[in-house]
Amino acid sequence: MKKVKQAEKNDLLLDVCRLIEEGRQQLSYAANAAVTYTYWRVGRRINTDVLNNKRAGYGKQIVVSLSRQLTAQYGKSYEEKNLRRMMQFAQIFDDEKIVVSLIRQLSWTHFIALIPLKNELQREFYTQMCRAEGWNIKTLRQKIDGLLYERTAISKKPGVLIKKELKALSQTSRISPDLVFKDPYFLDFAGLKDTYSEQSLEDAILREMEQFILELGIGFAFVERQKRMIIDGEDHHLDLLFFHRKLKRLVAVELKLGKFKAAYKGQMELYLRWLEKHEMQQEEETPIGLILCGQGSNEQIELLQLEKAGIKVASYFTELPDLKLLKQKLHASILNNRKKLEEPGLPTANKPYKKQNKLK
Repeated sequence: MKKVKQAEKNDLLLDVCRLIEEGRQQLSYAANAAVTYTYWRVGRRINTDVLNNKRAGYGKQIVVSLSRQLTAQYGKSYEEKNLRRMMQFAQIFDDEKIVVSLIRQLSWTHFIALIPLKNELQREFYTQMCRAEGWNIKTLRQKIDGLLYERTAISKKPGVLIKKELKALSQTSRISPDLVFKDPYFLDFAGLKDTYSEQSLEDAILREMEQFILELGIGFAFVERQKRMIIDGEDHHLDLLFFHRKLKRLVAVELKLGKFKAAYKGQMELYLRWLEKHEMQQEEETPIGLILCGQGSNEQIELLQLEKAGIKVASYFTELPDLKLLKQKLHASILNNRKKLEEPGLPTANKPYKKQNKLK
């Protein structure tokens, strides 16, 4: 009897502790949201005052003077550089309803990381993905530094289509394949250099599966290695099989050395149709394939129209590349792809990338 009562006391203690922690967390979220909203309102108020006054140099004078007074009364949070951040915040995120919606999930430090992004669609991509996938500030900075937007398929679409997809993401949190898959992938965690085999690459990925899934992105769950498929009495083996929770579909991954070859399309199509017939559940979407190659073959990929077959092709690096050089190449690729996709006269919703744009 005493043991039962002690167990009940332990359960009570655990439940009460959980309730207290949940309450503290909710209070923390509410406090962060209130602070962020206050900063937005302060920034908007200063911007309004500066815009309404036509005197040259007034803006700089008022910010310096106001900062001095606010810092004396409320502390370092209102130093001049922070006031200017608040002003930028209110200028860039100028819709109050959107701000109120975002601050439920994004903190002030999230916005500090987003504000320096000059390209409107790039910034909206990180904002909505951060909100939809619940990134903390460390993850957000890693995604920006790792050129996630430039590597995703969506960045290569015409601006009007990017805006449409990001709007759908903001309204429904629905993730599309173009927001999930990227090119290239960074597999530097595998520790492979110089000469290696497909088997070595697969083994390295399996050893570092957590890192590989982090590079693939949120939502991927590992299912099986060397998935066996018997077709016409012969054994076939898919390198890696994943399931993506938000896409609600199986993802077949094939690892290849060297350049992409046209024959890879037929092999992947065979695997996808087998998975569709034998593995796909009733509530799932059609399986999708990802062929990871040491190097892409853009013309072959374009001619084969792999997107229509539900196949993505991407290159990978086993050593981290020079990100500055890679950024330049990706920007050139983005602009080139958009020129091909955009019809004459089709309005473009995004501004072109400029060399001075910086990712921080």
